[in-house]
Amino acid sequence: MPPFMTPGPAAQSDLELLDAWRAGDQRAGNELFNRHFDSICRFFANKAPAEVDDLIQRTFLACIEGRDRYRGDASFRGYLFGVARNVLRRYYRDKRYHDARFDPLIASVHDFGPGPSLLIADKREQELLLQALRRLPMDHQITLELYYWENMSGSELATVLEIPEGTVRGRIRRAKQLLETALAELAESPSQLESTVANLEGWARSLREKALVKPDPA
Repeated sequence: MPPFMTPGPAAQSDLELLDAWRAGDQRAGNELFNRHFDSICRFFANKAPAEVDDLIQRTFLACIEGRDRYRGDASFRGYLFGVARNVLRRYYRDKRYHDARFDPLIASVHDFGPGPSLLIADKREQELLLQALRRLPMDHQITLELYYWENMSGSELATVLEIPEGTVRGRIRRAKQLLETALAELAESPSQLESTVANLEGWARSLREKALVKPDPA
């Protein structure tokens, strides 16, 4: 640090912002949402591209309505993505079944034909990976996308998926196996499959930085 430069104020943590928001500080609430907006947008972009704006709004509205029920026993980020997962589940349950039969460990986004992802893929391997992710059972897709794109810890993934933390590694392992199977079915050639699988983590993480394509206004 150059001499005589005074360090700026440290960024407030999610919990500090949440406490301030609960106390009536709307600025803190806005900052909390702005901090996580891109991640929540990315969460829906490869799962329900035509409804991203509406699902983001539903997620943050549910967070507002439930903010006093959050006790801080898990990270706020894990709590927020858990809300987003439940919003997504309700959306697809209502879209197809209109009852409680929708099972995110069986049904995939691909089953619903949601249209192209809003994530831009400039490499064939990235496009292949996006397609394969959408063919996984929804909770397995969520697991891998949060693991690769949001660098979520085991405890955060457990919160989002509502499973014991000790089962998270097994969930990730199973999701990777299903992903490799989907990639094998979609790849146009053995060399394309090999180049994708050989650097699976690199291709997956590279998608995180891709710009989001905004849907055309109706």
